[in-house]
Amino acid sequence: MKFDLHTHHYRCGHADGDIRDYIEAAIGQGLSVIGISDHMPHLFSPLDHPIPTVAMSRLELDSYVQEVLRLKKEYEGRIDVLLGIESDYFTEHEQVYRDAIERYPFDYVIGSVHISGGKSIFDRNRWTDVPAELAIEAKRDYYRLIEASARSGMFQILGHIDAMKGYYPAFSDIPAEAAVESALRTIGEHGLAIEVNTSGGTKHCGGWYPSDAILERALHYGVSISFGSDAHKPSRVGEDFEAVAAKLREIGFKEWIYVKQRRPVSVPL
Repeated sequence: MKFDLHTHHYRCGHADGDIRDYIEAAIGQGLSVIGISDHMPHLFSPLDHPIPTVAMSRLELDSYVQEVLRLKKEYEGRIDVLLGIESDYFTEHEQVYRDAIERYPFDYVIGSVHISGGKSIFDRNRWTDVPAELAIEAKRDYYRLIEASARSGMFQILGHIDAMKGYYPAFSDIPAEAAVESALRTIGEHGLAIEVNTSGGTKHCGGWYPSDAILERALHYGVSISFGSDAHKPSRVGEDFEAVAAKLREIGFKEWIYVKQRRPVSVPL
């Protein structure tokens, strides 16, 4: 059984295609489940649409939810369409995001840290001339945020948990093992999943998020695994699903999960 819980579309301002395009692509790839999970609006801002190339506007959130629900009914019997969303996590703005999440019938919410230390994790210049000790602290801060997001109770899946390596592959070698271990331990204790996200192949780091080493430690801490292509164009839906499944079996996982109505559904590997 194939599924993909992480897809975007035109509303976020940096993806191609509409929701139907991603559903049709999923059917073409033989998926049984497709999750639509575009970027939550930037609710921390007083503006409706402060960064149009990053997330949808507040005014589009209702129409996004209604469109997915309508397509869920239309495609019933052909493919299970799930209503998801990818939400940023900011400790100082937690309540406004929590309130928005609870207003809608999301099947699942992916919690992703995109901003750490006041900068995008994908900022290609944030590591320029950074001393080693500051790089270590930056990595620790990133995983502290991920751990806090796990404790928040807002999410069922945590997204791309080592994506800071996207445009800086050396991030993986920064020694901050204790922070990574603490985050994984907390994720396991709270019964959350992390996704294997195949969009790393579109960045300098190549491959997937997270690394095999993190997946091995995730298994140790009893962390569940989900799958998301993080597709920003329909042709990437389900990308590398079988290869990811093979790698997880090699590491020792016996199952992975998708999430429907906020509850995990186990799929044997």
